[in-house]
Amino acid sequence: MRKRILHIGVAVVAYIMVFVIGATSSLLHPACYAYFGTIAPILFAFPYLVVASEIRTFGAATILNGLTLVCALVMDEGNAAFIIILIVLTILSEIIRGVRGYGSLRGVRLSFIPLALSYYGYAAHWWTATAATLQDATEEMSADYAVLVEQVIRNVPMLCVMMLLAIPVAILGMRLAERVMGRRAATFE
Repeated sequence: MRKRILHIGVAVVAYIMVFVIGATSSLLHPACYAYFGTIAPILFAFPYLVVASEIRTFGAATILNGLTLVCALVMDEGNAAFIIILIVLTILSEIIRGVRGYGSLRGVRLSFIPLALSYYGYAAHWWTATAATLQDATEEMSADYAVLVEQVIRNVPMLCVMMLLAIPVAILGMRLAERVMGRRAATFE
């Protein structure tokens, strides 16, 4: 039992750290922050596979996104869009896994797709609270940086493309996690 809790705990920390990496990527360029959600599924796949293999019932996605949400709210990083999107993605993930079977590798694969989009919930405030985002960018970085942020925000077609690309990346990420963590993947039907 302790070993299971340890595995889940380490996986949750790793999952949350993906959000931290994405949040700090804005130091490179605003586009890195805005579109990090496209590559995040590669990193999210590993902790999800661990938690899903340890929890063979309802709760794997709920634990990951639930604790992420709690941490974000404690750090004052939560907003309405983030909360709503994370809850919706978590519910979708849990429903898919429940329907496909908790012991099914296919269920893990399919349920990971909505969960893999979770970082876009975190970054959604750029598009749902644009004025506040631009004001924060000006105050925290510079007016020039805010101009770059605005350019990224206005490029909605790129956002759509990047979000769609996150789906095949999620599929590939889970396949990669299965190969790297073969023993865990082998425990599923």
